[in-house]
Amino acid sequence: MSIKPFIMDHPLIQHKLTLLRDKNTGSKEFRELVNEIATLICYEASRDLPLEEVEIETPMGPAVTKVLSGRKLAFVPILRAGMGMLDGVLALIPAAKVGHIGLYRDEETAIPVEYYCKLPSDIAERDVILLDPMLATGGSAIDAITQIKARGCKNIKFMCIIAAPEGLEAVGNAHPDVQIYCASLDKCLNDKKYILPGLGDAGDRIYGTK
Repeated sequence: MSIKPFIMDHPLIQHKLTLLRDKNTGSKEFRELVNEIATLICYEASRDLPLEEVEIETPMGPAVTKVLSGRKLAFVPILRAGMGMLDGVLALIPAAKVGHIGLYRDEETAIPVEYYCKLPSDIAERDVILLDPMLATGGSAIDAITQIKARGCKNIKFMCIIAAPEGLEAVGNAHPDVQIYCASLDKCLNDKKYILPGLGDAGDRIYGTK
């Protein structure tokens, strides 16, 4: 049985998501919104990071407080659109390592084609958060998770901004141990496998290409 996806309903995320969907939003603002939403989703995705107590000196004297206990973390954006979320998550956890997986969708078959995979050498010892703005058919996410697992990684989360029911089901069936975090669960895919109502092609809107 797959883990229930975590759908974010925070007012700030929903407000920014509306601006993100708007076809009149330009590339500069779109990039900024993607990063801002990624930061807010990452706040929730990192909720289970372990803490340990340390002793410090405040201006008023000694105190026992908490810091992250040193669990190793890596962010892995799926190229190219996933790169749009990277700065947003690194703003919260700048010490994390970064890997990259390159996939593109064959326009005829909608099947993901891998062309690049470069991960930290110690990826098997790290918790991984995979990044991609859109979860449509789920093919790219499934392939990327499979690649990461093949290198020994045991704890993987997937962060997206918009998901389709078809993608959630596909990833849940293929990798039921992966927790998915997203800002919106949209209606469905159209006949070209794009999410409805969605926001169009995230990569094109981030980078201003068509």
